[in-house]
Amino acid sequence: MTDFLTMNIFKSITPLHIIWAMFMVIMVSHLFPNKLRSMALLKSKERSYVPVENYSEFDLLRYVQKQNQKAWTVMLVWLIMNGIWALVYLIGIIGEAELFLLTGFYFLCDYICILFFCPFRSKIMKNKCCVNCRIYDWGHFMMFTPMLFIKNFFSWSLFFTSVIVLIRWEILYAKHPERFWEGSNKILQCANCRDKTCKFKH
Repeated sequence: MTDFLTMNIFKSITPLHIIWAMFMVIMVSHLFPNKLRSMALLKSKERSYVPVENYSEFDLLRYVQKQNQKAWTVMLVWLIMNGIWALVYLIGIIGEAELFLLTGFYFLCDYICILFFCPFRSKIMKNKCCVNCRIYDWGHFMMFTPMLFIKNFFSWSLFFTSVIVLIRWEILYAKHPERFWEGSNKILQCANCRDKTCKFKH
């Protein structure tokens, strides 16, 4: 299953190479989001910021501190869980094919979290929807975590590009937290939401 990862792409292009290219394009589009993207992603952009009049900077600071604590709890849980998979791989119980399948499973879970149920949102972050999610653009990093352990260009390019996407998100959150809170950004309030993912999640 993972033979495509070591193939010479100039001699044999497989459907999986095309999927790889599609994911790379998607992640690059997250670095330069256009107006067709979701509100959950576009809130990081200056043009999507409509300030709430006289919002409390103290309340914003308190919100950011709480959200950061919860976000790093999610990161810790994620790293521990995938550390177990890494250990199982390193001692030889599973191989590269299983890591590849795990990535596919994470891809499916990403859409389940967006459309139906997200355990990180309900159990840790406690935000009401994806539009207000502190860790919304961590998805590709989470999806491609298993690719770190498959040592070749295709897997590492997916993983490290996802890390760049995550770092960009974190830098913007640190520099402009007012864009990420409905108490300071009108665009994130329910009355102005156009994503309506809550209709799927009830």
